[in-house]
Amino acid sequence: MMPLVFAPEGEEQVIKKIGGSPDVRQHLADIGFNVGSTVTVITTMSGNVIVKVKEARIAISREMAQRIMV
Repeated sequence: MMPLVFAPEGEEQVIKKIGGSPDVRQHLADIGFNVGSTVTVITTMSGNVIVKVKEARIAISREMAQRIMV
């Protein structure tokens, strides 16, 4: 298991755990980051991580990506 920020670009990963406060976990769940869901890192730029989750591309901060374990 590793944080999403260390996942290789272009490889589909399965979310295994989401850390952080209940508010942070709820926010991530609201935008599609749920345990068991698949996510693909598209690119990392300017401290943000661009990911594909549920057929949408979403930019999240590096700090948020460190809370998502794949």
